Amino acid sequence: MTTAKVRINTIDDVKNFVSIVTGVEYDVDIVSGRYAIDAKSIMGIFSLDLSKELELRIHSDNCADFLDEIKSYVVG
Repeated sequence: MTTAKVRINTIDDVKNFVSIVTGVEYDVDIVSGRYAIDAKSIMGIFSLDLSKELELRIHSDNCADFLDEIKSYVVG
């Protein structure tokens, strides 16, 4: 499993992010506090507090291409 911190600020960011995530075959979760949701769920992402950094849990160790695609959302 690979983790990264992400920030998704706008409605368009959420739409674009979900579009990218749905293109991968492995599971990707977003964790905010005690909540963990499927990153492929647009409604799930909208249920989170998007003003905070979110933890992305990628259930794959071979995800360099995916991380490159979402680099505009990755913090740090």
